Amino acid sequence: MNKDLGIGIAVGLVANAIGLFLAATFLGNGDDVATVIKAAYNEGFLGKMISLGAILNLLVFFFFIRKRQDYRARGVLLITVLIAVFTFVIKML
Repeated sequence: MNKDLGIGIAVGLVANAIGLFLAATFLGNGDDVATVIKAAYNEGFLGKMISLGAILNLLVFFFFIRKRQDYRARGVLLITVLIAVFTFVIKML
């Protein structure tokens, strides 16, 4: 695996985790993040929160494209697609 592709995958995962944390913080009405994520899972909208978290991947992707770091951008895109598949699977369960 290309080193830059691995960096892009790692950055995509971290960006999505930060985005999920921010979404849980803003939508949580003062509750802690773990409580909000558990409630989202129980009420059936965890996939939507994960998708909101993936918005940061869009910013990171365009940053890498602008800097002409195509393999890093490819890694972020790969993680974004995997997150989309994961949210689809969650939705089907």
